[in-house]
Amino acid sequence: MVKLNRIYTRTGDDGTTGLVDGSRVAKDDARMAAIGDVDEANSALGAGVVALRSDGVALTWLAFLLERIQNDLFDLGADLATPAKDEEGKDFAPSEMTLRIVASQVDRLEAEIDRMNGELSPLTSFILPGGTPAAAALHIARATVRRAERAAVAAARVVPLNPLALAYLNRLSDYLFVAARAVNQNAGGDVLWKPGATR
Repeated sequence: MVKLNRIYTRTGDDGTTGLVDGSRVAKDDARMAAIGDVDEANSALGAGVVALRSDGVALTWLAFLLERIQNDLFDLGADLATPAKDEEGKDFAPSEMTLRIVASQVDRLEAEIDRMNGELSPLTSFILPGGTPAAAALHIARATVRRAERAAVAAARVVPLNPLALAYLNRLSDYLFVAARAVNQNAGGDVLWKPGATR
């Protein structure tokens, strides 16, 4: 499906880039901004995976799940880069040559959120993004996913986008919040916000 013999093509020197269907858009197009933010979120997630793996065997299960999500995010980027099949912008069916985020991917995130959350103590306060290096990295990834979601929502006002891609991003930020809590639970618990404590 993908074959890269050369990294640079010079076709983007005019400030445009190609979509999956061969059409070209400006590099600062709303769709491209969303794709770029998804790429940045994936990179932040990669830093989280590295941090988890360096923490030892106890968190390898989560690193494996996050690597699967990284693959999903590449699918999601391809989804955003592929215009709808119909003129009304409602046909986002996947095919052998068209990657789309599908309901089962969103459902999997929800199931994993529920499983992880079921092992956590209930929240009694907002939490600060920190704790262990791995949890802090996951909080950065979470915030970056939120930005990607905002960019995708903005792009969806301009061009039709797969609603399941938007749902996936929304669920993923929740997933990363719970995952960061799970990591911190193994290292003393959440870092709690203390309202007004620094006045």
